[in-house]
Amino acid sequence: MKLFNILIAEDDMNTRKLMTAVLKSRGYNVTTAGNGEEALDRLDEEHVDLMIIDIMMPVMDGYTLTEKVRESGRTIPILMVTAREALPDKVRAFKAGADDYMVKPANEEEMIWRITALLRRAQISNERRLSIGSTELDYDSLSVTYEGTSYILPQKEFLVLFKLLSYPGKIFTRRRLMDELWELYSETDERTVDVHINRLRDKFKDNTDFEIVTVRGLGYKAVRKEQTPQ
Repeated sequence: MKLFNILIAEDDMNTRKLMTAVLKSRGYNVTTAGNGEEALDRLDEEHVDLMIIDIMMPVMDGYTLTEKVRESGRTIPILMVTAREALPDKVRAFKAGADDYMVKPANEEEMIWRITALLRRAQISNERRLSIGSTELDYDSLSVTYEGTSYILPQKEFLVLFKLLSYPGKIFTRRRLMDELWELYSETDERTVDVHINRLRDKFKDNTDFEIVTVRGLGYKAVRKEQTPQ
């Protein structure tokens, strides 16, 4: 199993120690930096799979650090963990290039869950292909191939299907799908998700590899269908 390398950029020593202990207990390799400039130096010295960045740091703050990481062409997943919880702070973080955002004090289990999701998403994004049984999804062409036939899907439909099939059996709320797949300032509401799900169900109702299930009161999940031996 691959050991992922995580870089923590955080100026508070106690917070760094706590995060390091939590991450190491889950099997991650951890490197730390006390400010943005130190973090950039660490990136030049070693391979990093994910960064956890605080916003308020001396020398170079988290916004500037994130912008410089993106300007360098790096696509490393970035999780911002900060005490700043106002919407303008979150907007600025995502505009700078952050992939996710947590408010301190961060719940340890939630932080691990988010890190796992970001790493998984990055891996899939790098591969840009996904297979479920005989069904293949190609991220670059927005296509789904099944039984020798390829279907080109509208972008949002493809992204919803790709997300659900990336985590078979995992429940996604409508709100989470909206937050991850629609633009931050989108005026659409959660019923839009239902429309896309219904269209996908109609298109793939005869697919023998998967189905999209409604979890009442929660959201949706994709499940693998049991294959009957011939």
